[in-house]
Amino acid sequence: MTFNAGLRPNGDMETFFKVKSVQEVLELIKRFQALDAEESPLAAARGRVLAEDVAADEDVPPFDRSTMDGFAVRAADTFGATEGLPALFTVVGEITMGRVPDLTVEPGQTARIWTGGMMPPGADAVVPLEYARPVDQTMVELARPAAPYDHVIRAGEDVKNGQVLVPKGRRLRPQDLGLLAALGREQVQVVRRPTAAVISTGDEIVPVSARPRPGQIRDVNTYTLAALIEEAHGRPILLGLVNDDPARLRAAVAAGLAQADTIIISGGSSVGVRDFTVDVFKSFAGSEILVHGVSVSPGKPTIMARIGNQTLWGLPGHTVSAMITCDLFIRPLLARLSGETDSGPAWGRTVKAVLTRNVPSVHGRQDYVRVRLEPDARTGLLAHPVLGKSGLISTMVKADGLICIGLNDEGLAKGSEVEVILFNS
Repeated sequence: MTFNAGLRPNGDMETFFKVKSVQEVLELIKRFQALDAEESPLAAARGRVLAEDVAADEDVPPFDRSTMDGFAVRAADTFGATEGLPALFTVVGEITMGRVPDLTVEPGQTARIWTGGMMPPGADAVVPLEYARPVDQTMVELARPAAPYDHVIRAGEDVKNGQVLVPKGRRLRPQDLGLLAALGREQVQVVRRPTAAVISTGDEIVPVSARPRPGQIRDVNTYTLAALIEEAHGRPILLGLVNDDPARLRAAVAAGLAQADTIIISGGSSVGVRDFTVDVFKSFAGSEILVHGVSVSPGKPTIMARIGNQTLWGLPGHTVSAMITCDLFIRPLLARLSGETDSGPAWGRTVKAVLTRNVPSVHGRQDYVRVRLEPDARTGLLAHPVLGKSGLISTMVKADGLICIGLNDEGLAKGSEVEVILFNS
């Protein structure tokens, strides 16, 4: 296929300037479908998204069990017991762990029980060991009253048979795995982990192992984007560096389409003499350009295309722009492909802080500004803007997070309370 290596026609330049808002791009992402389900061992399922509702097929626990070392009693027999006037009980045995009790607690009787032990018939409460005073081998004084089911977890109190416990679309956390283990689930149905192919472009880009000559820089975007993909529970596929050659770029994209759910190209997304990304995307049968330009800074020259349920992205070459647009758009896309129904914010948690200087913005674009946080005795946290061009990776290292200036705002004033989107650690 032959590509035009010169300036694109004015029509394409006009299309570039018909930028979409961040929200419009996020709405486009909602068109994509979750990937197929697969079975995963429970031990390998952390961070995966459930492809089915998980309901209990038994009560948990399946029996009444003690939560303390002590004495199993009939609660009514302990009423009025005090240090000065303890209740006297006959000890009828001991309940060993993991065994069904072979005794029954009758009025005036008790049985020694250990934490986790099965409550014997007749008993409905436990008096902790520290309130017990042995009288002899068969008698004990209990110096504290117990209400029914004190220090007892009842059968089904944790989980009821038939209850939906972990819903479809939940990204599994350690506590979710614990609950599934309690239900005896050795395997779970999860959505396939999405894959993202990463391609860095530019004649000036060299491998990290190389010593750059004048006019060259080392490849940064491959590593930052791959790490962000992993952080978003995706699996990166590194396709390496491609110089400014449209045929080689097309071959790399074709390789990505053969093995990945989304293809990410850093560099080559602007309108210029040697930016071929849109032309390459258009060259594939069934491709559709959805976005060429977003009203966001940094990151305006972002491209999004689709071929069926696969996406193709052209991100800016400047590392800060690439990182922010990756987190802003590709993170929610990966959550969507993973089947996650509630992915939360694009980044991690947020905190409130007070801005330490005026930050101007341009009306009609959404600005993301890097900030460094500092504790402050009076306000709690101060947010110091970290200024610098979008090609400076050190500004991201110095920053703790981002603040967003809205599409219709012209900046934020010193002293304003701002919401800081924290970088994931």
